[in-house]
Amino acid sequence: MTTDSPTPDTGAELLPIATPARTRAALRTLIRPDRGLALTGIGILVAATAVGLLVQPLLGRIVDIVADGRPAGDLTLPVVLLVAVALVQGLTTTLGLTRIARLGETVLARLRERFVERALNLPADRLERAGAGDLTARVTGDVARVAEAVRSALPEMARSVLAILLTLGALALLDVRFLLAALLAVPVQLLTARWYVRRALTLYADQRVANGAQQQQLLETIGGAVTVRGHRLEEQHTERSAGRSRKAVDLTMRSVNLVLGFYGRLHIAEYIGLAAVLIAGFWLVRDGAVSIGTATAAALYFHSLFGPVNAALVLLDDAQSAAAGLARLVGVTDLAEQSEPEAGKPQAGKAEAGKPTAVKPEAGQAAPASVPRQRIASSEAAVAVHEVSHAYGPGRPVLHKVSLSLEPGEHVALVGTSGAGKSTLARIVAGVQQPTSGTVTAPAGPGSASAGAGEHPVVLVTQEVHVFTGTLAEDLRLARPDATDADLRTALATVHALDWAEALPDGLATVVGEGGHRLDPARAQQLALARLVLADPALAVLDEATAEAGSAGARVLERSAEAALAGRTALVVAHRLTQAVAADRVVVLEAGRVVESGPHDELRDADGPYAALWRAWSGSRTTAPHP
Repeated sequence: MTTDSPTPDTGAELLPIATPARTRAALRTLIRPDRGLALTGIGILVAATAVGLLVQPLLGRIVDIVADGRPAGDLTLPVVLLVAVALVQGLTTTLGLTRIARLGETVLARLRERFVERALNLPADRLERAGAGDLTARVTGDVARVAEAVRSALPEMARSVLAILLTLGALALLDVRFLLAALLAVPVQLLTARWYVRRALTLYADQRVANGAQQQQLLETIGGAVTVRGHRLEEQHTERSAGRSRKAVDLTMRSVNLVLGFYGRLHIAEYIGLAAVLIAGFWLVRDGAVSIGTATAAALYFHSLFGPVNAALVLLDDAQSAAAGLARLVGVTDLAEQSEPEAGKPQAGKAEAGKPTAVKPEAGQAAPASVPRQRIASSEAAVAVHEVSHAYGPGRPVLHKVSLSLEPGEHVALVGTSGAGKSTLARIVAGVQQPTSGTVTAPAGPGSASAGAGEHPVVLVTQEVHVFTGTLAEDLRLARPDATDADLRTALATVHALDWAEALPDGLATVVGEGGHRLDPARAQQLALARLVLADPALAVLDEATAEAGSAGARVLERSAEAALAGRTALVVAHRLTQAVAADRVVVLEAGRVVESGPHDELRDADGPYAALWRAWSGSRTTAPHP
């Protein structure tokens, strides 16, 4: 279960935060595979702590020997035992903490992997509503705080709690009245912990939100620097950044004051407990109930509690901070899990086979958690979109009951003016966007009918192509990990990229991406198209995949795209109408509705919306392309 995050003044709808109960459940799930390691580590720490508790009685024994005026030789055994205790405790503590640390790192790695996996499956429109700053803050700040807690707070907390419990037991063994005296500090400590926890959790959650808003503002200002300068908005954006920074600083100062008050109350508890133990020791020694050495051991026991008690309570600061961060991470993973339909299980609102029905959420609700996607037989249409509508929020409709079908092997070009809904429809067909209502059928097969078909039924290629850091071969194998070098060269040759790839300093072994050999937009897009060839999907969706090349590389990329799409069903959001000319059919979107559909020649001669687009586009060129 998750709750919505507090929304800052950015207007963004932040990603959800998991409830405390859900966070604890997720933590148990993460730890469950390593229960044996956890039990072993805790068991060794218990042994180490128990051995360490022998120090105080041995020191008390030395006090009694001195107080009784015994020979110096009687000190030999206690001193030797003290040395032995120190060695054994040191070794066992190191071993136990090592195992606890290994447990923490393993759980942290599992959390990171799950977070990244789930974050990649988040709906695109949900991320757009939240803004990049919120997710960035979770990926960086929240993961870092959880990691810091796992590496430092977790081992120390485990050792401190064990030390407290065993030391209180040792006090009871000396004399139960020492334990009762020591427990006088507990009410103050519990009230302090409660006072702190009730304030800290909300405060740290607010800090994370403020930091996310601050990062979002910085990202927007830096990313839009050219526009900001062009419209002389530097002062306004600086003030916005300063305002969100002031809010973050104010919350930080509140947390500092909270911690100072926390420490002050802990010191009061220490003085109360130590005074009570010393007074009890005085009365018990005077009455002959215990020896001076025993009273000394009791005082030393309580004094030894200062460290672990303060550490345990102080670690509440790290624990609350880490808990707030973990809740934000679990909120993202839960949201992604809700977005993934369970394979093989019918879902509410999803059409039965052969009976597509509209999915209509209640007014004011967000889009359904999973895309209604049916599997289709090879004899049916390759893709069928039935009355799909989509809105990016109340009052922001993008698509209005769009119906569209693609026959196997058919190439359909989507055209229309900016904002017509082309990219939204393309993402919905590709399965990475969730429609507000309607149904979509998708390829069920493992790939196209060509030899060596891959396992990806649908692949989406957009104009925003990322070149991953690593060798060119590794970048290509993201689409098909088992591809041989010969397969890679064949894919590159298919999209007319083999010549420049082999001309790189180290050929396929050349490091590309951040810090490596830079690829211009046209070559980066050819790399993406080569990955499409390697994935060999039954359906390829290209969303203005040739737009970034500019005029010089447009023809080259169009030939590359045409070769990559050969033999497979394709939906192409056309950036240039030459792509529409080459398509089997053209579908024209206008204000989120299909207004025309047919071959290029028919639509061009029909004097409708497409003809107007064609005249405007071809008229902007010296020589209009021939159909």
